[in-house]
Amino acid sequence: MRINWFSYIRVTGLFLVLIYHFFPSVLPGGFIGVDVFFTFSGYLITALLIDEVSRTHRIDYLGFMRRRFYRIVPPLVLMVLICTPLALLVRNDFIAGIGRQITSVIGFVTNYYEILTGGNYENQFNQHIYLHTWSLAIEVHYYILWGALLWFLAKRVKHQNQFRSLVFMVSLACFVVSFLSMFIGAFFVDGFSRLYFSSITHAYPFFLGSLFATLSGVYETTARFKKNVRLWTLKKTVLYMIGSFALLVLLGLVLHFEERLTYLFGFVLASLFTAVMIYSARVLHEKLPGKSEPALISYLAEISYSVYLFHWPLYIIFSQLTNNIIAVILTTILSIVFATLSYYIIEPFIAGRKASLFGIDLDLTPYRHIVLYVFSGLTLITVLISLFAPAVGNFEKDLQVNGLSQAQTKMNLTRTNAENSQATSFGVNKGVTILGDSVALRSKDQLESSIDNVAIDAVVSRNLSTINDLLKDYADSNALAKDVVIAGGVNEIDDYKGVINKIIKNLPKGHHIIFVTPYNGSKSGNEAQALVQLRKYELEMAKKYDFVTVADWYQVAKENISIWNGTDGVHFGSDSDSITRGAKLYTKTIKEAIAKADKAPVKGGKKK
Repeated sequence: MRINWFSYIRVTGLFLVLIYHFFPSVLPGGFIGVDVFFTFSGYLITALLIDEVSRTHRIDYLGFMRRRFYRIVPPLVLMVLICTPLALLVRNDFIAGIGRQITSVIGFVTNYYEILTGGNYENQFNQHIYLHTWSLAIEVHYYILWGALLWFLAKRVKHQNQFRSLVFMVSLACFVVSFLSMFIGAFFVDGFSRLYFSSITHAYPFFLGSLFATLSGVYETTARFKKNVRLWTLKKTVLYMIGSFALLVLLGLVLHFEERLTYLFGFVLASLFTAVMIYSARVLHEKLPGKSEPALISYLAEISYSVYLFHWPLYIIFSQLTNNIIAVILTTILSIVFATLSYYIIEPFIAGRKASLFGIDLDLTPYRHIVLYVFSGLTLITVLISLFAPAVGNFEKDLQVNGLSQAQTKMNLTRTNAENSQATSFGVNKGVTILGDSVALRSKDQLESSIDNVAIDAVVSRNLSTINDLLKDYADSNALAKDVVIAGGVNEIDDYKGVINKIIKNLPKGHHIIFVTPYNGSKSGNEAQALVQLRKYELEMAKKYDFVTVADWYQVAKENISIWNGTDGVHFGSDSDSITRGAKLYTKTIKEAIAKADKAPVKGGKKK
């Protein structure tokens, strides 16, 4: 039984995800589109299984998993076979370790692969081209376990109503456990990716959908639902549906991935609004018998899963080769083409059904050998790429090398300071201490060669809050040089003003502090405002305190667009030449700020 208006839910989820990935500044919370899919899947799967119990008094678990297999696996494999060779078009960072990525994709464990490897959904480095399959992994885990559980329950009940009530209670219990695990966990983690990727903490949208499935259903509905169909006016039903959609878009506008409120309330609200939208669509189906959805909406809904699969790796690849608008256009067109071929031709062919494209029956039997040769060739290419791809990309390799070498540099600098006994009237050693993130780490060699008596402590993914803790440790051990450079801020935190104030407060007397303004070219519009406001506040602090200076990397980065071609927008340079140019600019910006700071009094010192 096809429910009209359900297509709008699928299209809504796809719309949110695509806008978020293509234009994150326009819809910074568009990642809730995945939760739309989760909630809808939970609803539909549970409703169909309830219908099956009503018809046959049992659940054919193997048949259920077989249907899931034919719907999920063929387009997934097709996506991997097409996108892996295309990844050769961009720098080797994107194919580094790709064999492990593909293994996790096919094994439906991408979510745990990202957790174990320290992945981040909003990675500022080289995003895994198959990162998006984390959601598919959670979905498959739900299908396997939920299907098995309902099969078990169906064997132990005699009446359909009893089964529905039991499913309601179990869904409620699972929802509460999963939701509380995310809610409580949000207070005890520094980064939220672990909560986001986990099959335990991020499963509750499925169970909320399951709850609503027991309240309405697809074929077998409840007495309460039938009453609502009679009581709700058409205007009221449409209003609920449109209102739910509007609230989802509003959430997409206000939520941010790294904000705690997103994990406390954001995802559950998105799931709830989706559930209301589903229920309203189900009522609308009954109130408009014989009325069909627009053909375009139905078409987009049918291919939505495959479009989701293809869009991310294609966008990652094309965004490295051209500007964002062209990348979006190419990604959209090719995703729709590949998704259409997959849904209407390849999937039916694999399942042993007749292929049909836009009402035209296609018999691929005479061409099965050609299809086999093409897929065999793509498989061979993918296997070879996986076998011979580097374990670590150039970008990650550079960071590792720089990270290993900076410890020796600090030891040498400590020895030099001890031998020379260069100290100010405050007993502070002259020189420069740089506490920074991966951008500073990327510039390490240039910083050391251009700035005298410098010690660099920089690591990947370090934020201002972590830098503040590090500053206190350095201060307690009297390890800070006269000029302290704070090179961070691109890794966002909730309260940047409070942390900056703490950094200034924790800076001991006798020191200058130089804030390096952060830059992220991948952000724009509203989302980029966070960095703009951070820069603004650092400039305000420089006006307020004589010992505070700003190295305006944000402005310099904006004026030198060429160093960002083919990058993630945070870490300059896609080749050795642009890396060197970027490092020189970064170093020059900091060096000039240090020279300016040395003309001003230190903290606690007299004005010059």
